[in-house]
Amino acid sequence: MVTTLTKVKARRSQAQRRDESERRLLAAAAELVVERGMGAATFENIGARAGYSRGLVTQRFGSKRGLIEALIADLQGRLGGLLEDRRVDELNGLEAVLAYVDVFLAALDRDGELRAYFVVLAAAVADVSELRAPFAAAHKQVEQALESFFLRGQAEGAVRAGIDADAAALITGALLFGLSMQLLLDPMMDLAPLRETSLMTLRLSFAA
Repeated sequence: MVTTLTKVKARRSQAQRRDESERRLLAAAAELVVERGMGAATFENIGARAGYSRGLVTQRFGSKRGLIEALIADLQGRLGGLLEDRRVDELNGLEAVLAYVDVFLAALDRDGELRAYFVVLAAAVADVSELRAPFAAAHKQVEQALESFFLRGQAEGAVRAGIDADAAALITGALLFGLSMQLLLDPMMDLAPLRETSLMTLRLSFAA
C-alpha cells in the first residue's frame, strides 16, 4: 500500500515538474521574442533563459512549429479561463462579444506572452512561412466563437437582425488584431482608453 501511494505521488510530482518546465520554457520563449525578435528564440537560447538544456526544449516541442503550437494552446487556455471567469455563457450574445474584447485587451495590456504571439505571427506572415498555418487555425476558432456570440445575440434580440454575423465577427477580430499590432509598434501605448472606446464603439455598432 505504501509503495503504491509512493508511486502515485512520484507520478504526480513528475507531471508537476513537466508542467512547470513547459511553463518556464514558454515564458522564456515569449520573453526572447518580445525583447529580441523571433530570430532570438532558438532552442539553445530558450533553454538557457529558462535554466534548462537545449535538449529538453527539443524534447518538449520537437520543432519551431511545435513550440508555436504550444504557445498558442497555452494562450488559448488562459484566455478561455478568463472568459469562464466572466461567465460568458450566461451573458446575452452582445455582452459575450464585449466580454471577449474586454478580456483580450486587458490581457494584452499585461501579458507579455500575448504580445509575443503577435511578434511571431508577424514574422510568419512576412516570411510566407508554413508557421502561418497554426495561426490561421487559431484565428478561425476565434472567428467562429465570435460569430456564435453574434448569432446568439440576434436570436435573443440583443444584436441587430440585419447584421451579417460572420462579417461582424471578422471586424471585431480585426479590431483586436490591429490594436495588438499597433502595440508592437508603440509599446508605451496606453490601452485603457482604447479598450473603453472599443467597447463603446462595438456596442453602438451592433446593439439592437
